[in-house]
Amino acid sequence: MAVGLGLSIGTVNTVSALAEEGSAKAPPGRRSAAERSPAITRRTTLTFDSTGMARVGMIPRHGRAITEFADLTQRTTLRARVGHRALSSADLVAVVAECLITEARRDRRAVEAGIALTHPAGYTDDHVAQLRAALDAVALGHVALVAEPVAAATWLEATRGPIMPGLALVYDLGGSTLDVTLVRVGAGCPRNPIVGVPLRSPKFGGRAFGALVAERAGTGVAAASLSGAVTGTTADALRTEHVRRSLELVYRCLGMADVTMADVDCVLVVGGAARPIEVSQVLAGELARPVITAPDPERTIADGAAIMARRSAAAVEEAAGVPHRRKHRGSHRSAATRALLLSRRTRRRLTKVAIAAGMSAACGAFALALPADSVVVGLSQLAVR
Repeated sequence: MAVGLGLSIGTVNTVSALAEEGSAKAPPGRRSAAERSPAITRRTTLTFDSTGMARVGMIPRHGRAITEFADLTQRTTLRARVGHRALSSADLVAVVAECLITEARRDRRAVEAGIALTHPAGYTDDHVAQLRAALDAVALGHVALVAEPVAAATWLEATRGPIMPGLALVYDLGGSTLDVTLVRVGAGCPRNPIVGVPLRSPKFGGRAFGALVAERAGTGVAAASLSGAVTGTTADALRTEHVRRSLELVYRCLGMADVTMADVDCVLVVGGAARPIEVSQVLAGELARPVITAPDPERTIADGAAIMARRSAAAVEEAAGVPHRRKHRGSHRSAATRALLLSRRTRRRLTKVAIAAGMSAACGAFALALPADSVVVGLSQLAVR
């Protein structure tokens, strides 16, 4: 049975998810949290011990945690030196992926899993090449690289499909940025389904909203008291304003693709900062299109990548001639058992042969020879049945 592992390494959080065969076949809205494939979320941080071993998601009391390395579009210098090796941002992302894969393989289901790692759609060919080279350097050449909105669209089709051919607007509100991308969905999609130019802005991410809250709370309020200074109706109003202002990026993305909202079939909302209900409410009201949000929008991209990895693994198994588990169990049946399982259609055909030949009950000693991979059955025995 094919299994896929999807990895989404964001600037703030990292999500890893498993997808097994049949895990996305339940009707929309019918899958509880317990029925969804396993997923793990961590902070995107790296620490190295004295032996050079890396750990993901830890904030040590003493020492330094490496952060803010996951976005390769940022102009940064080398982030870490482990032993005699200087690690670039792409190298650090590859180290995180290696740690997550090693951990996932402790689960026997994921030992032979296909693996897909997502990246922002705005990465240039050079960024993707850097990431590919970093993965190859740690023996992860088999890991597929997938654009984040493409993985999100895969989740949409797998969980809400079948979908008519059309356009989906992927609104990815993460911890540090907002990414807006138009993606073709449904049958007949091209290999690269992204339409126009993906746009990214740090002005509308979760951090930007936190800065807005701090600004409205006033400079005289301590940082520890910000959550209590701006709460309830005020916080909802601020978030509504924040999301409404982000529509300028949406309309710019539409304009660059030479389409309007009338050409868009649905809006898919993903990202950790998209959990509050105000996000989907504002988008539905302002854009007047169906808005789709997963129960946990932070894991949508990782889930979609896992589904893509599972499909690739299944295709490899099929090409290699790996039999399905059910067929594998049936292959162990003995010839005697198979003889008892002759189909009714075969019995009827053999009976007709006996009647046409004018055989009577006295011909009980007569036998009809079947092909070598079948069995020899007495015609009189078939007739009495």
